[in-house]
Amino acid sequence: MCHAPPKLNLKPTRKSNVGDEVIPERKKLRAAKRIVIKIGTKSLTGDNSKLDQKKVGKFVSDIMALRKLGKEVLIVTSGAIGAGVGRLGLPKRPKQLPALQAAAAVGQVKLMEVYEKNFGAHNQTISQLLLSSEDFTDPTRYNNFKNTLSTLLQWGVIPIINENDTVATDEIRVGDNDVLSAYVAKGAKVGLLILLSDIHGLYDGSPTDGESVMIPLVRRVTPKIERSVLKSSGGFGGMFTKVQAARMASEAGIPVVIANARAKDVLMRIIEGEEVGTLFLPRGD
Repeated sequence: MCHAPPKLNLKPTRKSNVGDEVIPERKKLRAAKRIVIKIGTKSLTGDNSKLDQKKVGKFVSDIMALRKLGKEVLIVTSGAIGAGVGRLGLPKRPKQLPALQAAAAVGQVKLMEVYEKNFGAHNQTISQLLLSSEDFTDPTRYNNFKNTLSTLLQWGVIPIINENDTVATDEIRVGDNDVLSAYVAKGAKVGLLILLSDIHGLYDGSPTDGESVMIPLVRRVTPKIERSVLKSSGGFGGMFTKVQAARMASEAGIPVVIANARAKDVLMRIIEGEEVGTLFLPRGD
């Protein structure tokens, strides 16, 4: 018999009964000068796995709204494999690793082409960084990575970052661009990490369960929360890796918000302190 995952004991607050404690914590997000925004594959592609121009256009417009406020933005993007599947006309996403890597190699070109077109319409210069684990574990490479980011941001360029899917097998198997975004956030010393998904935020149970309630505020990611999310996610990936990323960043003093990419003006509303998605407070706050 299949049992439903246990509910998180976080005393979730329904939208119609928001507690006053949430408001001051949200208002602090306005001060974030440098922001990492991670967006997932489903938030960029349609049902046919091809890049959805409307979704990409909305995302870019939301980013540019932040740029007009003087915010420095770094993007961690998924979507290379999905773009490759669409570009090659494959009937479905491959399962074998070599085919996944090949699809990523084709799709990364298409992904950047679409980003260049959309940001170009706003006269915004972008750059591409493809990273692997060594860029964070090797001191010399990590220092070079941070210096490159600093220079790009000084020039007003938006770095678009992805795992090097053609060689990084763990990323393809686990889908840990969420965790990658936490490493980037720490290396760039940002004031906020936003994880955009096709889900509104963290729930106290399975999001598909009508009785589950979204959690607006998490003060600390505990092992109990991680275990519960792992069960409700049905394994690695999805919300589990987002919670992992939230734990990593919040422990480094960076607030994290998980929100739905499809929500209207989602990034601006987060910055303005509206109750959008789930806010993970930085440790010590």
